[in-house]
Amino acid sequence: MSRPPFEVADIIRTAGDSFRQRYSASLTWPQRKVLDAIARCRTAALGGHRDACVNCGHQAISYNSCRNRHCPKCQTAARDQWLRKRQQELLPVGYYHLVFSIPHELVPLMWQNKRQLFSLLFEASAATLLEVSADPKHLGAQTGFLSILHTWGQTLTPHPHIHCVVPGGGLAPDHSRWVSPHYSFLLPVKVLSRVFRGKFVARLRRLFARDQLRFFGECMPLHNQKRFAVFLRTLYRQDWVVYAKPPFGGPEHVLHYLARYTHRVAISNHRLLSVSAAEVCFRWKDYAHHGRQRTLTLASEEFLRRFLQHVLPRGFPRIRYFGFLANRRRARMLPLCRALLHQALPQEIPFLEKPSLWTCPHCHGLMHLVERMTASKLFFAEHVEEKYRLDSS
Repeated sequence: MSRPPFEVADIIRTAGDSFRQRYSASLTWPQRKVLDAIARCRTAALGGHRDACVNCGHQAISYNSCRNRHCPKCQTAARDQWLRKRQQELLPVGYYHLVFSIPHELVPLMWQNKRQLFSLLFEASAATLLEVSADPKHLGAQTGFLSILHTWGQTLTPHPHIHCVVPGGGLAPDHSRWVSPHYSFLLPVKVLSRVFRGKFVARLRRLFARDQLRFFGECMPLHNQKRFAVFLRTLYRQDWVVYAKPPFGGPEHVLHYLARYTHRVAISNHRLLSVSAAEVCFRWKDYAHHGRQRTLTLASEEFLRRFLQHVLPRGFPRIRYFGFLANRRRARMLPLCRALLHQALPQEIPFLEKPSLWTCPHCHGLMHLVERMTASKLFFAEHVEEKYRLDSS
């Protein structure tokens, strides 16, 4: 993929100072850290290394990455490393993609209690899948799956939802056989929606009773017990959305598919169309109108405000595993699943293999590391070796 003409880092460099002054009272330390990391990513401020071609001797200086999980330029290596681990866990069955969403009325409360309610979103969606899958009326099996949290919509507005990737089938209750889906779909979405709603609202009520929720601004009235009970009743009267996509093939397709979801950030650099000190224009997909491509122009400060809304709490895991893929059960249950499905140990998948060296831009020979350079050393090198500099984006 070619290098994009504009980057989120450009917006931070041009409008970051005015944005920090305007929102200084409300910016959290993790949000400030994200701003600094993205602005410095792959610049001399983070140091770098000098590489040389083994054939022609051409040298180039590459800058280090910030490796922040919210940076649009730092997700490829993390994603490839994660996928290499997951390829050993794939089973020879079709896979299903389900999406669990919450009503819009819950979003303000969730944004004031991110750690508690993002965790609740994981727990309620996982408990729903495990319970409905175990029901003999539907699948009657113990399933295993991974869940991925996304918090944004296409225009960077808050839209928390969970993507679940579920194998087609599961283990029989006595672990004696593999149970395949009875129908062309994995589980009925209307049943999933009702169970998900009930579990989420019940657990939300429990958090309130334990005084584990915070209320500010527009959510302040919900601190009253009666008003919170009314709020829960309005949530319970709504139809909650659970969306199921058709199965997307066996193991040969799963990793390609997962790569589109696992390490996404709120917006990629390739969606940016123009950037200035005053405003940002980017491309977005209108799913309400059959995925039509549209453009949106925002003030630069508003763009950064929306972008930083999606900074996750420190240390919060956005990919989790449940059922027989749960961390404490995986080593014991996966071999059993493979045996019941008559699957040999999976082979390495070529597209995930990442070369350790990059190629020379002149003769396409292999480049090898010559010297690691600190930020101060790069400062002097830039003045005497201008022709060797390389942005490694």
